[in-house]
Amino acid sequence: MTRPVPDPNAPPTWHQLDIPITLTALETSAHGLSAAEAAARLARHGPNVLPEQARRPGWLRFLLHFNDVLIYILLGACVVTGAMGHWVDTMVILGVAVINALIGFIQENSAEKSLQSIRDMLSSQTLALRDGKTRVVATADLVPGDVVSLRPGDKIPADLRLLQTHSLRVEEAILTGESSVVEKHIAAIPGDALLGDRRNMAFSGTTVSAGNALGIVVATAGDTELGHINRMISTVSPIQTPLLQQTKRLGQVIFIMILAMMAVLFFWGWLAHDMPFGQLLLALISLAVAAVPEGLPAVISIILSLGVQKMARSKAIIRKLPTVETLGAMTIVCSDKTGTLTMNEMTVKSVVLGDRAYTVAGESYEPVGEIREVGGQAVGGIDPATPLGLFITAVDLCNDTRLRRDSHGRWQVVGAPTAGALKVLAAKAGIQHDGAKQHGKIPFDSAYKYQATHHELNGRHYLFMIGAPDVIAARCATELHDDGQRPFAAAYWEDAMARQSEGGLRMLAAAYREIPAGFPELDHPHLEQGLVFLGFAGMMDPPRPEATEAIALCRTAGIRVKMITGDHPGTAMAIGAMMGIGNGQDVVTGQQLEALDDEALVDVADRCDIFARTSPEHKLRLVRALQRRGNVVGMTGDGVNDAPALKQADVGIAMGIKGTEVTREAADMVLADDNFATIARAVKEGRRVYDNLKKTIHFILPTNLGQGLLVVVALLTGAVIPLTPLQILWMNMATSTTLSFGLAFEPAEPGLMHRRPRDPARSILDGYAIWRVALVGTLLAASAFILESQLLALGKDTDFVRTVLLQTLVATQWVYMFNCRIQDRFSLDLAMFRSKGLWLATGVLAALQLAIVHLPFMNDIFGTTPLPFLYWLLSLKIALLIFAVIELEKWITRQIRARRRP
Repeated sequence: MTRPVPDPNAPPTWHQLDIPITLTALETSAHGLSAAEAAARLARHGPNVLPEQARRPGWLRFLLHFNDVLIYILLGACVVTGAMGHWVDTMVILGVAVINALIGFIQENSAEKSLQSIRDMLSSQTLALRDGKTRVVATADLVPGDVVSLRPGDKIPADLRLLQTHSLRVEEAILTGESSVVEKHIAAIPGDALLGDRRNMAFSGTTVSAGNALGIVVATAGDTELGHINRMISTVSPIQTPLLQQTKRLGQVIFIMILAMMAVLFFWGWLAHDMPFGQLLLALISLAVAAVPEGLPAVISIILSLGVQKMARSKAIIRKLPTVETLGAMTIVCSDKTGTLTMNEMTVKSVVLGDRAYTVAGESYEPVGEIREVGGQAVGGIDPATPLGLFITAVDLCNDTRLRRDSHGRWQVVGAPTAGALKVLAAKAGIQHDGAKQHGKIPFDSAYKYQATHHELNGRHYLFMIGAPDVIAARCATELHDDGQRPFAAAYWEDAMARQSEGGLRMLAAAYREIPAGFPELDHPHLEQGLVFLGFAGMMDPPRPEATEAIALCRTAGIRVKMITGDHPGTAMAIGAMMGIGNGQDVVTGQQLEALDDEALVDVADRCDIFARTSPEHKLRLVRALQRRGNVVGMTGDGVNDAPALKQADVGIAMGIKGTEVTREAADMVLADDNFATIARAVKEGRRVYDNLKKTIHFILPTNLGQGLLVVVALLTGAVIPLTPLQILWMNMATSTTLSFGLAFEPAEPGLMHRRPRDPARSILDGYAIWRVALVGTLLAASAFILESQLLALGKDTDFVRTVLLQTLVATQWVYMFNCRIQDRFSLDLAMFRSKGLWLATGVLAALQLAIVHLPFMNDIFGTTPLPFLYWLLSLKIALLIFAVIELEKWITRQIRARRRP
């Protein structure tokens, strides 16, 4: 029965169609298009370039950073002071708002380049058949129906339905997560095969590892699988980090409270005290400036930037500042397998022969590692005439790969990874075959699953064959032992391979036959009989040793690790068992995920830890499902197939060495050493940063409350406002920012990685924090009013009183900074003398206060006056008294909590 021609608007099903039907559907032939037809289709379909997403202009992105409720208050204050002619106040307040907007604008500009990176993945030129001749064509000019020629090393320029293949193998790990190269063929594939199983297709952006082929273009630009990922990335909405969510809620609460107080105080001052309108407005502006934590955005950015620098020294490159603290709240890490948890370098782990079995050490392509007999000692000086020597000779000579070092000194395999693993095995054994001559070759092809060569070695001629164990075994009647040849023992080999397979190993067997010197040109019939089975090698993409330790550390910190891979279920399950992920049995495949709706997926995503044969869509759905359960999700990966999920995740983590540029640009964090263990170190640093942010917010808000209370009480009593708006701004920006910088350097608290991840929904201001803010704010305001009343009773003028109050409040903030170092214990310890941040902040603050109090031009701007040394000491005494009260409150709180514990 004839299969239907596909609807061009329907999802691609090209892998299901025979070649003649494909050619008919695309109205083309195996000889390609004519130049005129190609030009017409180019006009109809557009260039083979991934579409760009429109970006807002820079000026608009800058203005959007003023879209904050607290900034609205400052901008309103600017308008009022400007209308009243207080231009110095206006310019200073406006300057604060602009600085905050600039900080956000600079952070934003350092971020998103993912779509441009994907476009750069496409090669600029390709070979296509036009008018029946092979021509060099710009990749952008390819259209559906073009016939493209592929050669080793080519980057595939569009999605192709393969027409002809000759030993074609394609590296698709960046797209599908498949850890080994994929062997391609041209036969139609029935059913809805997953992306990694469409062996008759070649996809845009992947690379030809070996062989040659012709393929017909079935999709270009945004219609390719790469284009599909491009659309997924562009439609993923940015995730707001827990810190940004909490500070936004905090800002909204402060905004509502300020507006309410200003409204009440306006009518109170106007009606109860008959204050002049201008004086009342200035008083309300003082309240707004006092209550708004203007310095908070700058302080948060400074602390996060310091965390970024420290993480960079630990090989974790942070691309977006808020990611630093999000790491501390992370509850789940979803990790790709190939290249992330594993080396992405196939490695021979065992060799099984007729008499003996060997283990092979080493975790990468580096040709270093012992070959040790199972139950025996390491072997050295291997005799090429022994069964082990003959096996290594066969896999070394019947091999098209090369082993080399790149410009960075890292070992690489040029060719198929599985064959490369055998080449590394030969290098570890130290057997040289420099004098070998090749007289014939049958290259590997997935149709027959073997490769064979005719070699002359030391004057003797051999036929060597490597390939799938079942294919090789079917051609062998005997096997090689130490004492010579014996009949082939099928049961022994089946049992041995079953044991290796349980360990997640892939197997490749070898056989040989000695042949006469005048042997004819090598052909397939020569391989049908008379071969001697040598044995097989078991190989795998090994787990990273440091990753296994990091997974254990993540569990200790209350973080679950889930594996989401495009590889086969058996391989994923074996790697998971080695690394302590999952229960070793519960593996969910991509096909099973396809059958689940979004509600059912939430339960499966939460319950299971290993997912295999997944597509980019599956990874994206899994991350979203986990987020629906309230998890803060980290996603690691190195391929293009990981990019949408990385962007959706709360923390996208890319591999820096082996990761693609697309993945790195979509990520929030890049591991410069491709080391999963770096994630655990980054989590610890993220938790330290969050603790210091919390200490800083607990430090800043009481000072704002104290300043606000000064204005509120003055308005309620009809008294003169104790401080001017400029003096309050000075305290908020110069003083608070400086002292908060000191808290940014506080070290991690003991037991940090034994705590459960914090609840991202929990407010950064819990009940106890609110109590502390109220207590300290009240103490600051009360001490200032008492001091003000005494100074006024002594007949001091307004400028002098305000300067003393300013100095006293600054001194109490400095001392309170030491209170905030440790939230629930006595704050003074030996560690504080080693904290450079504390004393640097102290020095800078002292210089600033000397300037505002004693420099004449600063006196003129801020309305201050020089103070005698006696009043500096008075300010310090008041500050130390408040320090003692806070430490007493800590001690009482500890006693109450201790009694409540069961």
